[in-house]
Amino acid sequence: MASWFYASEGKQQGPYPEGQFRDLISQGIVRPDTLVWSEGMAGWQKAAEIPGLIGGGAPPMVPAGGPPMMGGGGYAGGGGGSLSADFSAFGLLGRSIVFIIGMLLVIPAPWVTVWFYKYITSHIQVPGRPNFGFAGEPMDIWWALMGNALLTYAGATGISYAPLLATIANAFFAWVIMRWIVANLTSNGERLPISFQGSAIGYVGWYLLMLISTITIIGWAWVLAYWMRWICRNTEGTRREIVFTGSGWQVLWRTVVFSLASSFIIPIPWMLRWYGRWYVSQFALAPRGSL
Repeated sequence: MASWFYASEGKQQGPYPEGQFRDLISQGIVRPDTLVWSEGMAGWQKAAEIPGLIGGGAPPMVPAGGPPMMGGGGYAGGGGGSLSADFSAFGLLGRSIVFIIGMLLVIPAPWVTVWFYKYITSHIQVPGRPNFGFAGEPMDIWWALMGNALLTYAGATGISYAPLLATIANAFFAWVIMRWIVANLTSNGERLPISFQGSAIGYVGWYLLMLISTITIIGWAWVLAYWMRWICRNTEGTRREIVFTGSGWQVLWRTVVFSLASSFIIPIPWMLRWYGRWYVSQFALAPRGSL
């Protein structure tokens, strides 16, 4: 007879033998939307998605095994794989335009940012983390989001040192926003136990190096690739390593193709989708120690 586990407030409960587990279902403790797991399942699933579990019938009999960890690794096992995205051409373009306008207007920045990130994450598939999403709210760090938007105008001032100070401040705001994004990523509606632990000084340093590298015309692509790897290494709380597999050369030639094609205006929606899907696919989850 299979033993069953269920998730409550992000914690693993169980194991329970079949009869006791069915009592939990009848008592309403385990509901159709409760995440459950039994021996042999690849990962946690909603109870309603398990044939025969909700509404009578015998649960499926599966071979013995151990439950996947509830903390630090999502709801699935320790496998890996690349992320993928299913952005639509005009869906991504339209939201990008609204996002840019909202940032330029400054005051709407917190609302358009949350709206944009929720769209992006809902269209990304992460191995072992079903129903990927974002739970941030506009007022969480409204000051950083509005500050980030406002500082785009700093270069228009007549003060000679304003652009440099604005760049450093903007880098700091970007670091705050990065920590907020990672802390609010979700799977099946529950926040993932991950966090970005990269230092503010380190992030500002990479930000400035990225800007300086544009002088070389092409060097920025390699800086970006290594910056993404630094961000991945400093994202903690998962049993699987987060890696960025894209190279500087891949970033460069795709950016050149995107820019040239977009100069003809009409291809912009499809090129934006092409570039966005490729960029997401360069992030992957790998079992620790496999690299």
